[in-house]
Amino acid sequence: MNNFLELCEKRQSCRSYDSSRAVEREKLLKILEAGRLTPSACNTQPWSFVVVENPEVAAKVSEACQQIGANAFTSDTRAFIVVLEERVTLMPKIRSLVDSQYFAKHDLGAAVASMCYQATELGLGTCILGLFDREKLSKDLDIPYHYRFDTVIAVGYPKDEKIRTKHRKSIEELARFV
Repeated sequence: MNNFLELCEKRQSCRSYDSSRAVEREKLLKILEAGRLTPSACNTQPWSFVVVENPEVAAKVSEACQQIGANAFTSDTRAFIVVLEERVTLMPKIRSLVDSQYFAKHDLGAAVASMCYQATELGLGTCILGLFDREKLSKDLDIPYHYRFDTVIAVGYPKDEKIRTKHRKSIEELARFV
């Protein structure tokens, strides 16, 4: 895809996956590369990723993501990426100037967006999940207790290739030029 805005129009939250198609390792690596190359404050790169491609483990992740009746579609999801927040320390001089700022959440959001756009360009669907049983995921994926994580990305081939109409506010409602 040559036009970024076209990619933005095409990317959507996929909630219906083709359970018969596994996601190729090469495509998962390209998605991770997009996350790895994402800019971050002071180049701290406050992320690491747990990639789930094993069907038995994916079933456990799916179960952990199906809380309070939500996310039933994850039963058909063939891959997941759990986004971990790495604890980083800013350089002392920078930290003394911007001590009240916490950049990791912004950086993680940018990395997740980059990965989702890359997946879209590869013909894959994604859904960013924030509702899950953190304790269960930590146990099932052997994630040490000290790691913070708020995001799981469901990844797979969409059952339906149709792009839904986006309902977004107009530029006039969102922006003010001064």
